[in-house]
Amino acid sequence: MQRFFDTELEDLKKQLLLMGALVESQLQDALQSLVMRNSDLAIRIVEHDVAIDKLDVEIDEVCLRLLALHQPAAGDLRFITTTMKISTELERMSDLAVNIAERVIELNREPQLKPYIDLPRMAEWASQTVRECLDAFVNRDAELARKVCRDDDFIDGLTEQLFRELLSFMLEDPRTITRSARLTFIGKYYERIADHATNVAELVVYMVEGKIIRHMVSEN
Repeated sequence: MQRFFDTELEDLKKQLLLMGALVESQLQDALQSLVMRNSDLAIRIVEHDVAIDKLDVEIDEVCLRLLALHQPAAGDLRFITTTMKISTELERMSDLAVNIAERVIELNREPQLKPYIDLPRMAEWASQTVRECLDAFVNRDAELARKVCRDDDFIDGLTEQLFRELLSFMLEDPRTITRSARLTFIGKYYERIADHATNVAELVVYMVEGKIIRHMVSEN
């Protein structure tokens, strides 16, 4: 019975990692659709969101079944409950990738406002935090998870920098307001993706150490 339970836990982990890989792919495609002004790719991102929603539901169902049938304790209990919460965070990241794709489609209908320098930097940083929080989950690495939490301030700074630059565009030429606003939204979406990665990292610390660190800056 224990061997069967362990196999189910391993399958659950693989399912979550598949979901994470799909989200990472979405984020990479979102950046490409922005930089290359590829609306077809952006449309595919929107369409593929259904697969991630389905995985989110399936993972929740598996977790609830394992909790009901096996009544796990200690580390196994933390793993299952953490997996449920991480899948929710990944699903929200996917939604944000869709939001980026939708803004890209809108932007591509007009001339490009400015060279994309800050946004790709933000996108790469957000993708790195997602990759690292998932690595921390796989390897049960609480220190890497804490690094993700600390790094969140960096992308917050980039968001503020982008907003100031785009505000100057809007003030100088009202014709740029719509495009500037959409780029501001994209920057905010990337900031929120990094926030969700931080949430995952905090969950990993709880899974590994049984310690709740959210809202506790000194612990991060």
